[in-house]
Amino acid sequence: MEVARTILMVVYILVSIALAVVILMQEGKSQGLGAISGAADSYWGKIKGRSLEGKLELITKIMAVFFVVAALVLNMQSFG
Repeated sequence: MEVARTILMVVYILVSIALAVVILMQEGKSQGLGAISGAADSYWGKIKGRSLEGKLELITKIMAVFFVVAALVLNMQSFG
């Protein structure tokens, strides 16, 4: 059981580093109030899901879920 905990801890650390890198690779949300004037309805806003930025957001969401689940599993093992 200790081997599984060690492997999960190593994976958790790697996911933590990768999550930080993916977050830093994303562009800032500097539109601010530009979305009110309709700038978000531009061609770029419509194809965002297929762009690199859209893929980075999806990867961030998946990795964040894995990060939280791994943290909970590691925490449960420390009490058991």
